Amino acid sequence: MRANVTLSSPPTPSPARPTAFPSVAAVFVLFLAASSVPSPLYAVYQQQWHFAAWVLTVVFALYVVGLLASLLVVGALSDHLGRRPVLAAAVALEIVALVLFLTAGNVAVLATARVLQGIATGAATTTLSATLVDLEPPHATGRAGVVTSVAPLTGLALGALGSGALVEFGPAPTRLVYALLLAAMVAALPVTALLPETSPRRPGAAASLRPRAALPAHLRADIVPVVPAMVASWALAGLFLSLGPSVAGELFGLRSRLIGGVVVTLLAGTGALTVAALRTRSAASLLAPSSALLGLGVLTALAGTVTDHVWLAAAGTVVAGVGFGASVLATFGTFARLAGPHERGAVFASANIINYLGNSVPAVLGGIAVTAVGLRTATEIYALAIVGIVSTAFLLRLAQLRQGRRATASPGA
Repeated sequence: MRANVTLSSPPTPSPARPTAFPSVAAVFVLFLAASSVPSPLYAVYQQQWHFAAWVLTVVFALYVVGLLASLLVVGALSDHLGRRPVLAAAVALEIVALVLFLTAGNVAVLATARVLQGIATGAATTTLSATLVDLEPPHATGRAGVVTSVAPLTGLALGALGSGALVEFGPAPTRLVYALLLAAMVAALPVTALLPETSPRRPGAAASLRPRAALPAHLRADIVPVVPAMVASWALAGLFLSLGPSVAGELFGLRSRLIGGVVVTLLAGTGALTVAALRTRSAASLLAPSSALLGLGVLTALAGTVTDHVWLAAAGTVVAGVGFGASVLATFGTFARLAGPHERGAVFASANIINYLGNSVPAVLGGIAVTAVGLRTATEIYALAIVGIVSTAFLLRLAQLRQGRRATASPGA
């Protein structure tokens, strides 16, 4: 690694073209779509290769290991080397992962592909988030926070739904979807190369590779209170991505592979639409209502699962999706508003670490619980844990609001 190149004279950031912002948003959606595509395919792999259910948990865990390692090591690298080289490297590594998915014939290759995809996704999402803030038009303050919120949800929904549809109706179910993604990711290479550089090179690239997860001290008072909402939101996404298709198939008897994608889309797609609808609302005004809706939706979906009413579970998922979208908008909006230009890579790396830990650790534990206590019981425990976390988020927000009112009313304020 030639970290010393960061000591050269920093260039002036290139002027942004009108197409740069939407191009970055499209690449963001593409990365997240690729990350959710394997979910409806796991059952196909298991049927073809005849491996135990716990192996899927290991494959999921390996993806998470790669992703978190990437966030911890290279999360702040684009603040020093620039956005464009880090993003180009992430796209190139994703292409390698997609080639492995396309040619995979056993679990070992699948696991390797997921590790590489995790590394690429971790590097890309942090850099893309920071780039969107860098490129935000002066006349559209807040747009970066909205897009950073809606792009992951849109990608998750499109990836899962498209994968489910191709598995159910298309040829070569474990190949076609990866061939399409590979073509799209190859097309993203020149798009990335033509992006304006928005972050001048600064010394400290080598030091930034030291694994750490921290937020600048001056931001912690505003960010720490939103962490429970972040964890609850992404733990819910982890539940749907890991256990959602199994719940639909085994508990409700909905065996179509397309249904596995629909389950994820009901949550993530509703969340994306919610972000678009609430994009003009302030982040602060959304924190408490989003937590309440998230908890209500999870309880309703759980009631539908317990009573075997598909319509009730679907309605609860939609309500939870509204809370999910509002929560993501509120939390990413908070990060986008607070982070300065020189710290955006590091700040968004910390945000993504929190989100992916919330998304992955409960999902892995849920997979282990399915083996130990069965799918229905594991799903119920998982859902109740999310309700507990989101209740904490709601109470913390109410306490913040009360403290703010007292400070305003105080004569010394």
